Formats: sequence, C-alpha cells, structure tokens
Amino acid sequence: MPRFANRWLLLAWIAASVACSTARNPSRGFRLADNGDTERGKAAFLEFGCGNCHEVRGANLPNPPAQPVVLGGPVVAQPSDGYLVTAIINPAYHAAHYPAANAMQGGHPRMPEFAGRMTVQQLTDIVAYLQSRYSLSPVPVAGAYR
Repeated sequence: MPRFANRWLLLAWIAASVACSTARNPSRGFRLADNGDTERGKAAFLEFGCGNCHEVRGANLPNPPAQPVVLGGPVVAQPSDGYLVTAIINPAYHAAHYPAANAMQGGHPRMPEFAGRMTVQQLTDIVAYLQSRYSLSPVPVAGAYR
C-alpha cells in the first residue's frame, strides 16, 4: 500500500512541476519564432508609443507619466511569449487583472490593440526585448534558515 501511495505522490509532484513552469516557452502551447531582435524590439517599443504608459525596469528609456505599468525586473516565473503577445494584441484579456483605475478608461482598456498595427516581426522583436528585461528571482521560503 505505501508503494502505491508513493507513486501517486510522485505523479502529483511531476504534474505540479510541469504546470508551474518558469520557462519562457513552456513545453506545450504558443511559440514565437526565435528570430526576435532586442534592439529592433526596443526601437519598435518606442515607435509604437509603449513607453508612454510602460516603465521597463533597468532600461534607459524616458519616464512615462504617472502610474505606469511596470515591465521587466525580477520575477518568480518568466512570463511566457504567449502571455506577452496576448497582452499586446488583445489587452482587454489581461486588463481584468489590474485595478480598474490603471487598466480601464471609459469601459475600455487604456492600452490600444496592436493586432492590425504591427507586423509579426515587430511583435516578435518587442517580445524578445521585453523578455530580455526580466530576470528570475528565487522564491523565498518562509521559515528557512539563513
């Protein structure tokens, strides 16, 4: 009986490990081409006016007006490419996760949709640029010895 319980515990651990991936491109799901260029991405980020509402941690960009949405910096889990693409081409999907004052204006997301305004290469470059601005930070364990 204990042997059977150990197998279920192992399977549960494996399933949880896969579900909690910190990878930019999880083993399943959406994938962008690997040809994104961070310098072109930074230029496209500025060209499309993203810096007017977003602060990018550690980037030497002009400061946006009050209450910017902060991108980049240390994170526990790397955002996936699919998450970033969705945020760019369908911002209403992610707006629900932010306080209404920050994300919504007149019942619509403050961020415009870029689906018909940029090329796939520009989108790929912006995602590559944003991904380069994130860094994984270990999760502090409560009660751990120091």
